[in-house]
Amino acid sequence: MIRAEDLKGLCAMMPAFTTADGDSINATATVDTENLAKAVDRMIADGANMIATTGSFGEFHTLLWEEQKTLIEATVQTVRKRVPLFIGITALNTREALMKIRFAQEAGADGVLTGVPHYYPSTVDNAVQYYLDVADTFPKLGVMIYHNPLLHRITIPVDAFHRLVTRPNIVAMKDSHRDTFSFMKLMDIVGGKISVFVFQAQTHPYMSFGAAGCWSIFAWMGPWPVLRLLDACAVGDFATAKTICVELDEVSQAGGKLQFELLWRENSSKLAINEAGYCHVGPLRPPFRHVPAEVQESAKKIAQAWNRLVDKYRPAAPRAKVG
Repeated sequence: MIRAEDLKGLCAMMPAFTTADGDSINATATVDTENLAKAVDRMIADGANMIATTGSFGEFHTLLWEEQKTLIEATVQTVRKRVPLFIGITALNTREALMKIRFAQEAGADGVLTGVPHYYPSTVDNAVQYYLDVADTFPKLGVMIYHNPLLHRITIPVDAFHRLVTRPNIVAMKDSHRDTFSFMKLMDIVGGKISVFVFQAQTHPYMSFGAAGCWSIFAWMGPWPVLRLLDACAVGDFATAKTICVELDEVSQAGGKLQFELLWRENSSKLAINEAGYCHVGPLRPPFRHVPAEVQESAKKIAQAWNRLVDKYRPAAPRAKVG
């Protein structure tokens, strides 16, 4: 079983690579496995420490289940245990989630990234119970808490983690919603038991408080700025880390207000990845069929700003992995 101590560094949040016809409402097989394999191979070779799929950016919400199965199998076959792989499974109810998680386990995933069922807001007790149910049903599978209060409609409070750490296979969390004081209290509870990954621009100072690493969407435009940031934090070079965190925030700012609006945040990032050229992730899937010109322009600006950081931080030689 994967352990918390096995999880650190860059968690690359994978897009759900779309075929050329994947923007059609009639398409039923829209996962571009060829571009998926090329990009995942490249991401691992370039230094990512972990791959996670099908969160909100990874489009669990726009994929048919048959397509999600294709994505799971293709990703498992490409990763080949070179780095930990967590498959995103979030559903509207526990029974559906467990059915899909079973497929991910049988396919060979190391773990699952799973969010609380969210059609109706959950109570804290039911949110905690959801994770305990997943962990107890699949005791040999790593469980990564997908904490997204805006979309999942609940903030899991720090005190709830006293119950969550009772399951040894709840080993990680994707988070970006704690102030520094709350994060320090969280680490007092989960330290050594749950590896917490924060948003890329929070890497400093949160790694100094105990974060295991960061998650990144933008890494799929080229991971080197984030990898350089992680290297700086690993050796205590916080002046460099602070500089890079500011630069990462400036990339988001380059996209204008659209990059911070929920409607286009993930979608404009997918378009930006296509613009940047590191890999090709394909068009947006329905229902995102009308893309305003300002969204396309925002994506171009993000890609241009990121590529400037790639030029600055891409090493001449391959990077040694964190840890």
